[in-house]
Amino acid sequence: MSRTPAAFTAEDLSGKLAVVTGASDGVGLGLATRLAGAGAEVVMPVRNPRKGEAAIAKIRHQHPQAVVSLRELDLSSLDAVAALGATLRSEDRPIHILINNAGVMTPPDRQTTADGFELQFGSNHLGHFALVGHLLPLLRAGRARVTSQISIAANQNSINWDDLNWERSYKGGQAYSQSKIAFGLFGLELDRRSRAAGWGITSNLAHPGVAPTSLLAARPEVGRARDTAGVRIIRALSARGLIVGTLETAPLPALLAATSPDARGGGFYGPSGLGHLGGGPAEQPLYSRLRSEEEAQRVWQISEELTHTAFPAVAAPHRRG
Repeated sequence: MSRTPAAFTAEDLSGKLAVVTGASDGVGLGLATRLAGAGAEVVMPVRNPRKGEAAIAKIRHQHPQAVVSLRELDLSSLDAVAALGATLRSEDRPIHILINNAGVMTPPDRQTTADGFELQFGSNHLGHFALVGHLLPLLRAGRARVTSQISIAANQNSINWDDLNWERSYKGGQAYSQSKIAFGLFGLELDRRSRAAGWGITSNLAHPGVAPTSLLAARPEVGRARDTAGVRIIRALSARGLIVGTLETAPLPALLAATSPDARGGGFYGPSGLGHLGGGPAEQPLYSRLRSEEEAQRVWQISEELTHTAFPAVAAPHRRG
């Protein structure tokens, strides 16, 4: 079965400031490249400055006039997240686009963040939750579009409320699903709270489908010495144009969600091909695990408590009518 060609290009983004996490490689680099090519100024918060500089060189090779810069960010440290927030607030520039893209996937053994959280829950969800809190004044000033990158894994498993940090029995795949379900519920709750309180922020979700990114590749920093069998299969299918996406198509759902005038707050965007694994980007039905507003409010409350991040209170009801 041949892959559906992708067909989405961002509109002119001249004068816009975009922030993309995880932009030093993979889907994030693809997003930063396309945003810069459309005229946006792109800030790339990265953990590894050397990889970040190499990424900037690749962007400028394609778009010599690109305005791109690095900032330091380690999403597994709440202190580092706060430091980035303080840096960007000191620069006092409205943010128009924020794509929460960075992530870590299925370390073979349980690892923790600098703050003691299970690594995937702490980095994929809590780190981004705190980042949005620290950047809220700039996002409000820019009437920003916030797009949070989840995964098809958010359509599996559930939140392990009795053991959020997987201290009793670590299962890497289930912990990854939990991090993406929590992150998706947060992104939807952010849109509801923004509408209720008049923050001016539009928040939606995207997922890249399945593509040969580095998430399942050898990652010594998360204890994975070799490529997984899964990523080898994905590479083979992608190279043959079968079922899954490519590094070129995988960024497109988030690009559409973050830049299209037609992308709506509370919407969910992913590939339109078979099983939503590859193909051109389109809106798709929300996963069942992301539909409960009560669960979203519970995620929001516990995330505020765990990260010590205080968002403005929203007293008015914010359910959809």
